[in-house]
Amino acid sequence: MSTDAPTGSRTGTPTSTPTGRRPHGGVGDALRLWWDALARPTQWALGVPFILLVALLPVLQIPVLTTVGTSFGAVLAQFGMYALIAIGLNVVVGQAGLLDLGYIGFYAIGAYTVAILTSPASPWNQMGVDGWLSQDWAWLAALPVAVAVTAVSGLVLGSPTLRLRGDYLAIVTLGFGEIVRLLADNLDEVTGGGRGLAQVAYPRLGESDANPNGVFSAGSGSGVLTSGVWWYWTSLVLIVVVLLLVGNLERSRVGRSWVAIREDEDAAEIMGVPTFRFKLWAFVIGASIGGMSGALYAGQVQFVSPTNFNVINSVLFLCAVVLGGQGNKLGVILGAFLIVYLPNFFLGRTEILGLPIDGTRIAELRYLFFGIALMVLMIFRPQGLLPVRQKLLAYGRTLYLAARRASTQPVVKEGS
Repeated sequence: MSTDAPTGSRTGTPTSTPTGRRPHGGVGDALRLWWDALARPTQWALGVPFILLVALLPVLQIPVLTTVGTSFGAVLAQFGMYALIAIGLNVVVGQAGLLDLGYIGFYAIGAYTVAILTSPASPWNQMGVDGWLSQDWAWLAALPVAVAVTAVSGLVLGSPTLRLRGDYLAIVTLGFGEIVRLLADNLDEVTGGGRGLAQVAYPRLGESDANPNGVFSAGSGSGVLTSGVWWYWTSLVLIVVVLLLVGNLERSRVGRSWVAIREDEDAAEIMGVPTFRFKLWAFVIGASIGGMSGALYAGQVQFVSPTNFNVINSVLFLCAVVLGGQGNKLGVILGAFLIVYLPNFFLGRTEILGLPIDGTRIAELRYLFFGIALMVLMIFRPQGLLPVRQKLLAYGRTLYLAARRASTQPVVKEGS
């Protein structure tokens, strides 16, 4: 009795296609298939140590990664904010396929909400004896308020505008981001205008003689454990929570509806998907995550002004999503890391591998290099560095494992 494997190999192992190529080309696809084949407890067992390693990066001070011209902890803290922004924008752009050029507006609303509630220069300051925010926990109490306010702003903006598509929606969202910035610049009585709002609240933890304002105060700490490291760890906690929530949504009916809308909105609506409702869901969820990142920024910098919320930064956020891979959560986090880390890596360096360079000048030209990188990426890898592999079935992983087991089993020919 003879047996033949369906792939042409007697062992059942996939060898090659008729064109001579392997079915799954590339190291990234091989790693993805290996990861998908693991059981969920095994994935957690491997993922938790990796997260701990990422959290310890500013403490380990790896020579290859450490920045020279600026604090590595501060760079990672900025990366944490950008990663949150990229995850929120990925829900809107990568999952639902809505082109949002004014996402910086939600980021600004979250930052100004915390600043207006906690800054002594604000007329609506709620800290102290007469306010409802305590001095020690003001930032933590203002964080959910910022998330709620930005979620409402996403609802208000999305309700009349999400019936638009493509370029029209992009223009409306771009105008929204500029409107928020102009309002912040002109409402002197509330936002402080061009002067901004200073002394924004932050977590009052770790107060001592060495750090009288606590470990989260800007410029506090010495050596490895600077304030940036503490903010980086805080952002990692928020990133993990957001990833769990967004990941569960992607695997639910909501996530499958987003993918259907992204691929073909008309076909999705014909098939019974309430497209407007799910687009509004994506807008509100993305806005709330952007507001969370804005609150993180306000507490870390402890100063909010309109100049930090321009359209260039909004395009930079979108660049992180496109560079990493639209629709892939880990991909957009990688894109955010590259956007933040690469300019700071060159900053202050005079040589690399023995070659003399002007690192400061290279860091100043970061927008030029990012533009060139995007053009090259769109030509050779238009789906980003880590393309998404969407699972549309509720039990997609179970079916995948069953099909993989069946493909590796030998097939018995009839009559042999």
